[in-house]
Amino acid sequence: MLWPYIVNMTFLNPLSSLGLLPLGRSGGAVVSSPDSIARAHGANFVTKGQLTINDKGRSPYQVVKSLPASATEEQKDSAIQANFKPGRIDYNTRIDTLNVFGVRVKLLPKLSEVNYRREGCFKNNKYFRPELGAGNNGVLGDPVPYTLRSDDTITGLLLGSFILALISLSGSLGFIMRQMKNFFYMPRSAAALTETTGEVRFQFFLVLQTALLLSIVYYLYRSEYYASNYVVDSQLAVIGLFFGIITVYFLLKAIVYNLAGWVFFDSGKNEQWNKTILFLTAIEGVALFPVVVLQVYFRTEMSTTLIYSLIVAIVIKILAFYKCYSIFFKRMGVFLQIFLYFCALEMVPLIVLFGSLEFTGNYLTLNI
Repeated sequence: MLWPYIVNMTFLNPLSSLGLLPLGRSGGAVVSSPDSIARAHGANFVTKGQLTINDKGRSPYQVVKSLPASATEEQKDSAIQANFKPGRIDYNTRIDTLNVFGVRVKLLPKLSEVNYRREGCFKNNKYFRPELGAGNNGVLGDPVPYTLRSDDTITGLLLGSFILALISLSGSLGFIMRQMKNFFYMPRSAAALTETTGEVRFQFFLVLQTALLLSIVYYLYRSEYYASNYVVDSQLAVIGLFFGIITVYFLLKAIVYNLAGWVFFDSGKNEQWNKTILFLTAIEGVALFPVVVLQVYFRTEMSTTLIYSLIVAIVIKILAFYKCYSIFFKRMGVFLQIFLYFCALEMVPLIVLFGSLEFTGNYLTLNI
């Protein structure tokens, strides 16, 4: 056919003049030289600029125009083949990025034969180890938030406190009944309030339990109504700080009571008052234990826990006020003095304790 020769000779000439295609069979062999005039091997045509001509100086267009108007396509094709003999094709060995005619395309291997895991930019990198497998599958979930009921340390402390309290109560039941009887009955002498070493140790243990339970209640209160993000990574450390502050509060209050009693009252009344305060503090921890367990493991309403704890604290303070009046001021009959004494040694330290806890909690809280 004629048109393939015309197309090849006419439209491929610009590429041939640029050295991209040689001229050859079907109107042009591939010429890799960038010269302005190039000749194919064994062909009777040359390329000048953008025009392909034969040895007689005629282009394919001129050859076709010289034929009669009634010439068929077969006759035109024969005329082109007679004037332009094909030469040897020199294929370009470069990568064909344009899919240009006349460039030999390198056949790629089958996809099944290519190991894409070992190919790429990091092929020769010593840190590229595809045989180790891929990374994480799926999306990482949010971590479970910290809760006291999932903390083994808190569980162990509460369970240990409960067991030790039961053991102590079983051996000190008579002591507790005697203390409750003497609480509302004023003995004539302090010798009637004798306590053994084991009973005193039992009360000190309950005082530490009271400090632990109060620190847990305050931690739950801040977690519910304030931010629970602390600068300390461990939540147990935060509870430990609260526990230390409350323990120091009990120690300082005992020291202040002893100093005031040593200045204003005799040693007998002082001793009786110290035993009363120790017993009341121990009883406060026993009363707080059920509500703390319910709050930690059954997530009762925080408002209910706070109201119950506040009621327990108020009842303990009322009993302490009554006992302070019975021991120190009953025979004097001066109500204003007992009121000022109680406020100075009970209410003021309590306000200082709450302020210290608030300051510590705010200092440890992250402001996000």
